[in-house]
Parts: sequence; C-alpha cells; structure tokens
Amino acid sequence: MDKLRIDKWLWAVRFFKTRSLAADEIGKNRVQVNGDIAKASREVKIGDTVAVRLGAVTRVVRVLGISGQRGPAPVAQKLYEETPESIAAQAAAREQRRMGSEPALSIEQGRPTKRDRRELDGARRGDWDSRWSASIDPEAE
Repeated sequence: MDKLRIDKWLWAVRFFKTRSLAADEIGKNRVQVNGDIAKASREVKIGDTVAVRLGAVTRVVRVLGISGQRGPAPVAQKLYEETPESIAAQAAAREQRRMGSEPALSIEQGRPTKRDRRELDGARRGDWDSRWSASIDPEAE
C-alpha cells in the first residue's frame, strides 16, 4: 500500500478520533496536502506534507508511513514527522496560553451576598441623589 485516503490516514495516525470527524475537518478546509486544500478522497503518499489546523494551532507533518489501520499511539507516531517550525509554533502557542490571564481569576470572590447587594444598591441610590439634574426647580422661580 503506497497511497491512502487523507481522512483514513488522519484517523490512523490519531489526529482525529473518528474518520467522520476527520472528513468533517477536511470539508471545512482545515487540512492541506502539499499546500493545496484537500478533499476527503485525496490520497497521500510517503513524503507528502500535511498541514492540519487543530484549534488555534496548525500542525505541519511529513508523511513517513501509510497505514489503513488505527493502531497504538506509539506506532501511529512513527507514521509521521512533525516539522521544526510546527513544533516551535506549538511551543509558542503553549507559552501564550500559559502567560495569558484567565478572566475568571480576576474575580476575588463569588456572587455578592445579600448584605453586599444592599450596600451596592444603597451606593447607587446615594450617587443618583447627589447628581446634578437638569429639571426646573419650581422653588427657584
């Protein structure tokens, strides 16, 4: 076997859990073979370059072997070789995620208690009364 459908190969090397998921991602133009957008029936051969966009990261691999069967992960990893640029991009994305702050972490505590809520409402009402109003005061005339 020297050629295999791209959806079957992606499934065999464990990029996707099912073949239908691989075909869906190919249908969404997230897979390229040798720089061209692939279709599910596109055949890959040894030496081809496959780019797969998984989330925010694009993995670029070179095909080293063809297998129509899904085997253990160590065997599947021997069927492709990731490019150094792809590895560097993954490391940069990992570092970016690590350095990015989680918005939920900025919350010091959970929902306000009933007492906290009353204090917030009181502060808002007091602030409203102290604001200048453009209404005409009948006593000023």
